[in-house]
Amino acid sequence: MFTNWTPYPSWHSMGSYRNQQQRSGGDLDDENQQIKVANNDDLITEILLWLPVKSILRFKSVSKHWLSFISNPQFIHNHYIRNRPSVSGLLLHKSSILSNESSILINPEFEFVPLVDNATRAPFISLTFVNDAAGIKIQQSCNGLLCCCSLRTMEDRKIYYIYNPSTKKYKILPRPSGKNVISISLAFDPLKSPHYKAVSFVSCDASAEKCQIEIYSSETGLWRSSGDPFTASDDGLLRNLPIYWNGAIHWLSTWGTSLYYNVEQECLGMMPMPPIPDGWDERRTRYFGESHGHLHLIEIYGPCTTHFNIFEMENDYSRWFVKYRVNLDATTTAYPEMIRNYLDVSDLNRFAFSILCVVCGKEEEDSFLVLHIPGKVLSYHLKDRSFKKLLEILPKLGDVQSSLYYISGSAYQHIESLSSV
Repeated sequence: MFTNWTPYPSWHSMGSYRNQQQRSGGDLDDENQQIKVANNDDLITEILLWLPVKSILRFKSVSKHWLSFISNPQFIHNHYIRNRPSVSGLLLHKSSILSNESSILINPEFEFVPLVDNATRAPFISLTFVNDAAGIKIQQSCNGLLCCCSLRTMEDRKIYYIYNPSTKKYKILPRPSGKNVISISLAFDPLKSPHYKAVSFVSCDASAEKCQIEIYSSETGLWRSSGDPFTASDDGLLRNLPIYWNGAIHWLSTWGTSLYYNVEQECLGMMPMPPIPDGWDERRTRYFGESHGHLHLIEIYGPCTTHFNIFEMENDYSRWFVKYRVNLDATTTAYPEMIRNYLDVSDLNRFAFSILCVVCGKEEEDSFLVLHIPGKVLSYHLKDRSFKKLLEILPKLGDVQSSLYYISGSAYQHIESLSSV
């Protein structure tokens, strides 16, 4: 109905129109109609619900009234449900410069890989939304929000932030009550609620053997304890990259037990994993992540590392099943720089590539892999096995031709979002 209507210029300039008495009756009628439309919240809301995030953010400047209802949590929730935004790009964490004085990472920079044709420019080059003397890094990306933390080495001085790169708004999380924070992870599902939660594992004593789970709610702005203290057999696992899926936060172990914490039911569980093949002491995980409501795992053991399966987890955690079978032979032919000829054909590192992301499209045939090969980032479509270049990466001074700069743990999904922090 509104396809050919471009209301923004006329609505935005209504405050500057000249004396109506100097205009013809037709002009007055048209302008009166515009005023009626602009003051009809139900109609305006219905129109705005169909617009992309970047357009809605511009409309915030129309008036205080528009700013108010565009910022309303219910409108934000309805907009997400109506549009179900996909991953528009990846943020790749570049290597950082070391301070000569303190050897602390300073101001990490990010490369932006656009994944859709109409992707906006990079939301940021570095995280400078707040002046943190030690710099800021991304801890986790979760449905449009980023959980970030300062890079101070002392845990008791580390600051945690929730940041929306689309709106440029951020919140400093208050510290949990526990003595020492082991990890903080973000749990946010805009389909269920406009509010997010943060889950923290804190040690109850200096040895860090006893842990307590604490939950922060953006709705209340408070932390609270969940359950009783428990013995953590491997607190290092909880420092691994957290993945939020299916109402739970997941941590993958390369050799021991993988865990998940169901945020809604407030219970900790063991995540089943595919068996490790005979002859291997630990997992060779190349990717673990979530996309559009699907949890994926890629493990590559050889002998041919260009042939591998993408596993997907059942919603009830009953099993991992093979979702896709990947063959990168044609890709190595098109990009021979992937082949490290100085290595033996049986060497597991002979082919230079890393898997940055599995992206599920709204339709099955739109799903693809994002691969990093020397000097480039590629998309590999899982249905027809076609591939194309997404980004050219300039080599660093002194690096060999087959160098890789990014792995899956340094790639963070960017989803345009109106969500409040």
